[in-house]
Amino acid sequence: MFPLFSWRIEPQMAAIRIPPRLFLSSSLLLQSASKSPINFSLSHSPSPSPSGGGAIARSMSSSSSPAPYTTLSERATCEREIKKSKFIAIGAPVSDERSAMSFLSQVKDPRATHNCWAYKLGEQYRSNDDGEPSGTAGKPIYSAIVSSGLDMVMVVVIRYFGGIKLGTGGLVRAYGGVALECLKAALTCYVKPKIRVGIEVQFELVGTIYHQLQHYHAEDIKQDYDTGKDDTTMVSFKVDYENLNSLEDAINSSCGRKIEFFKG
Repeated sequence: MFPLFSWRIEPQMAAIRIPPRLFLSSSLLLQSASKSPINFSLSHSPSPSPSGGGAIARSMSSSSSPAPYTTLSERATCEREIKKSKFIAIGAPVSDERSAMSFLSQVKDPRATHNCWAYKLGEQYRSNDDGEPSGTAGKPIYSAIVSSGLDMVMVVVIRYFGGIKLGTGGLVRAYGGVALECLKAALTCYVKPKIRVGIEVQFELVGTIYHQLQHYHAEDIKQDYDTGKDDTTMVSFKVDYENLNSLEDAINSSCGRKIEFFKG
């Protein structure tokens, strides 16, 4: 399955029938992106934790259309000492579970007492206590992510035990507190989902199509003449998901006919 969305800063639908000719050329609209997209209709089953036991995974029901969201624009770090234990929270934007696990492998310290973490990917989330009492580390970190209002984010909290036990309540406050402080002080950005679309049009309409694409700030516009027809070309582009319906109406109106949109 090809990716539905790409993303830019300012973030499955029902299956769409794609004519076989769209797959004939490598320059056509449905090309694999370098990073996996976020699927907002996930059905995620808990899987073994890469860093040990204590993992909790959930996937909640999602809406039919993706919405803009706010995430971290770069990695953020916060360090605190609590009753002689050192807690280091590291947050980062992540695009999918694979990138989250890659980030974890980069920042976790095998010399630390615990490397606890949580992430939120749209409606999918997961947390891990990494040996701390159940619910005292991963869950508070996840709660901090939710409280921050951010999405597509992972936070890893590394603890170096200092010899004084914190108790259940103390652990919850420590892990959740340092994670929230890390996120609140971080730089953020606003992200809109974009969708790749292709339209097969006659040569005489290309100028009209380009005018509308420019008006709606379409990006990555490409043309391919290998359509199997002498007088048509395939124009592919990316546009903000929220502008797709308006663009489709504008193109149909300006061309004076119904143009079929193939959504990638």
